[in-house]
Amino acid sequence: MNSFLWRLAHCLLLMVFTNAAHAQSDRAATEQVAAQLVASVAAVQPGSDFYLGLNQQIIPHWHTYWVNPGDSGNATTIEWSLPEGATAGDILWPAPSRFSLGPITNYGYEVNVTLLTKITAPANLQSGDTFTAAAVVDWLVCEEECIPQQVELSLTLPVVGDSASVGQGSPYIEQALAQLPVASPYLLTATQTPVDATTGRAQLSLSLALPAPQIPQVKELWFYPYDWGRIQQSSPQLMKATAQGLELTIETGEAPLTAGQSLKGVLVIKERDSLSESEPSLITRGLEVDVPLTIASTNTPATAEVSGVINALLLALIGGVILNLMPCVFPVLSIKALSLISHANQSPTQIRLHGVAYTLGVLASFALLALILILLKAGGAQIGWGFQFQSPLFVVAVAYLMFAVGLSLSGVFYIGGSAVGVGSSLAEKPGYGGSFFTGVLATIVATPCTAPFMAAALGYALAQPALIIMAVFLSLGLGLALPYLLLTCWPRLQRWLPRPGAWMERMKQLLAFPMYAAAIWLVWVLVQQAGINSLIIALGGMLLIALAAWIYNGTRYASIRWNYVGSFGALVLIASVVAITVVSINTSRAQATVENAASTQHWEVFSEARLNALLAEGKPVFVNFTAAWCISCLVNERVALSDANVIAAFARGEITYLKGDWTNRDPEITAFLKRFNRSGVPLYLFYPAAASTPQVLPQILTPDMVVNVLEKTDF
Repeated sequence: MNSFLWRLAHCLLLMVFTNAAHAQSDRAATEQVAAQLVASVAAVQPGSDFYLGLNQQIIPHWHTYWVNPGDSGNATTIEWSLPEGATAGDILWPAPSRFSLGPITNYGYEVNVTLLTKITAPANLQSGDTFTAAAVVDWLVCEEECIPQQVELSLTLPVVGDSASVGQGSPYIEQALAQLPVASPYLLTATQTPVDATTGRAQLSLSLALPAPQIPQVKELWFYPYDWGRIQQSSPQLMKATAQGLELTIETGEAPLTAGQSLKGVLVIKERDSLSESEPSLITRGLEVDVPLTIASTNTPATAEVSGVINALLLALIGGVILNLMPCVFPVLSIKALSLISHANQSPTQIRLHGVAYTLGVLASFALLALILILLKAGGAQIGWGFQFQSPLFVVAVAYLMFAVGLSLSGVFYIGGSAVGVGSSLAEKPGYGGSFFTGVLATIVATPCTAPFMAAALGYALAQPALIIMAVFLSLGLGLALPYLLLTCWPRLQRWLPRPGAWMERMKQLLAFPMYAAAIWLVWVLVQQAGINSLIIALGGMLLIALAAWIYNGTRYASIRWNYVGSFGALVLIASVVAITVVSINTSRAQATVENAASTQHWEVFSEARLNALLAEGKPVFVNFTAAWCISCLVNERVALSDANVIAAFARGEITYLKGDWTNRDPEITAFLKRFNRSGVPLYLFYPAAASTPQVLPQILTPDMVVNVLEKTDF
């Protein structure tokens, strides 16, 4: 009932304002907002300063926007036309409120707001003249739909002499001045943690030094930044009492502050009115925030730094040990265990040297990996653990290596004198080179895996200087090598190993299948990176590698001539694999980038001509009219229209999805909206196959609702 009466009153007000607009152009109204130009004075003195205000009366449930609109929306703008010599300052913004719809949070005003502008009159005005200020005002007003609106207002004031009274101005001006943020009477400080290298986010702490008796009176504290991206608008702001007062903890947004910058915005306090005789009401006031930012790490004590390094080293060591149990590493460790069993007749010193060689291979590989990361970081690249697997060429190279190791374990060919020591011919002492390069292999296959405790250690390391990065990576490598190193250095552990026998050959052949599985997985990764054409490239390369291995092994024990012929033929095939892969993968990746760009956009740009053409063909069409500043539009697109089930329903029904972007005024879309009695977005239409009349969907969508409509079931 109250809502009906309010709307009835607004309609009457709208008629009054609309009729009066011809005679009194200081007022104008739309269906949602009644606007009026008001002044702080009734008359203007030459050279004086005064305020002009834009008062907006907004119907219930709708709102306009603050200078920083938040996740979406547009701030109100005023373009002034003033007498020659007059100047206008920037808009003075009252403390805002926040409005949330799903994951979107915006800042603005509801019910009633007055935006002030300080005006300076020319000094050469003469008593008896008039001062006319004209304004073109643009605002965006939103509820579930958003409507951009524009009005033109003007206000004429008489000019009086310096000794004359300027008279009483509009009461809206005094109300607006009382709502402006003021300088904080309390000390404000801002501290931010270092930006996380992985997420790009940090924690911002804003502290307000309040007297102890006043702390319990505060019911809510909320910070509104002047600049977008400083905080996550939709994240909670956690208030807690401290020994010094109150502290807000806020998650930073896409554009966090950096060292040397200042935090600027408005801190809105809602506190009890202790002077109220009845039940205490809440007083709302805004405090200006403009304080230099302190990055927490700049004041961290040296002892804390040492503690952080030690913790990172321990976590890396534990993570490296656990990494041995990951499916990408365990087969390699098993191969070395078999190698250790085969060396059971060797002396303890020789066995320990195998462990040392394997450990050196792992540590050398991790040191090289850390060095590359340090150089890339110095060059400004954003990198992390497993970064090399972002390169399709590296992925296919490791896939080829896994496949070749599998062939070797299956008995197709042998490298060096050991069936299980990959690379044993590279060392002067038989087997030690194999142990070293098995450590290298273990490192290569470990990089796509992440074990518990690793993320924290590596996340810390990548934000530290080069020396700490190297130390953490070496600790991780030591953890990876530690189980095998202990096995070789601790004779009692070796007693738990089974005795050598024929079963070792079968086990070795069985371990080939995890290598094949790793190769298959890496080919799948390659296809995601470089497109479906990379599949035939990788499989063709593996075929040539298998042929090269067969030729090499088949001619290895033949005459010297055929041995050279076989080795040369195998080398030519391997060189061909390398050349073809390098050229073809790069071409495939470029083509996949274009295809992915097209495929990820599962909609077409709306035009009435395109819609009519599709309808003439009898095809089903879904039309989405949206805008970047529309809150509910963004929510619906994130929650419903980008849902996997909805996209699949579009594909199943062969439905063309057209998107009309009304972010900037588009006369074609505006005319189309009017056909459906809409003055703003969102608007969702579904034209079934062979239908000329669409079904209009609600303004708030859910995935199930859209799927049901597309599949012609009730919802």
